[in-house]
Amino acid sequence: WYHDNLTRHAAEALLLSNGQDGSYLLRKSNEREDLYSLSVRGKDSVKHFHVEHTGTSFKFGFNEFSSLKELVMHFANQPLIGSETGTLIVLKHPYPRQVEEPSIYESVRVHTAMQTGRTESDLVPNAPSLGTKEGYLIKQGKIVKNWKTRWFTLHRNELKYFKDQTATEPIRALDLTECSAVQFDYSQERVNCFCLVFPLRTYYLCAKTGIEADEWIKILRWKLSQIRKQLEERNTTLSS
Repeated sequence: WYHDNLTRHAAEALLLSNGQDGSYLLRKSNEREDLYSLSVRGKDSVKHFHVEHTGTSFKFGFNEFSSLKELVMHFANQPLIGSETGTLIVLKHPYPRQVEEPSIYESVRVHTAMQTGRTESDLVPNAPSLGTKEGYLIKQGKIVKNWKTRWFTLHRNELKYFKDQTATEPIRALDLTECSAVQFDYSQERVNCFCLVFPLRTYYLCAKTGIEADEWIKILRWKLSQIRKQLEERNTTLSS
């Protein structure tokens, strides 16, 4: 859960999007060489605490610990005061460092996966990241080739689209394990379009801006690469 050169902004984005109350990580402080920042998620905000490394111990407020493990154990039972209102935060869930994250994770919400059947505290070091993204895209109809705005959500290996953001039931859920390609599309009269190629149908989608289309393409391609990687690993395991 030590994230080295992670910025304050990125730490807040990760913990707010993917963490829960008590999720924490340690990163370098940009103030001094011997200072670290412990970023901890409270109820709906992230607080940053200074941890000073003296060379032999770690100073945290008036407390001194011989190791980071000792510090975490202490504050797992002894709450931190996390804000002016006196919100108490206990260190519960380490946010693991060894997680493959898309390069655009500061603008795309990234979730850390936990291996099925494990407890929340038993994080798997090489767990794949789960990038999530949501937003409105304009989708071409299957039979009548008209364009309609739909609300899209990407979570795990599923891309769902809804009539709008308030709808609770999706119109359709696309299984990305069946998708063979994601690419920019210039065949339409619209701009900022891309397509998802499935065995039985190619879905044509358009974003409001080129940047937004690029973000969708990047994270969807990253998803496909993760799916292929997992399949290769599984096949290797089975063949051995």
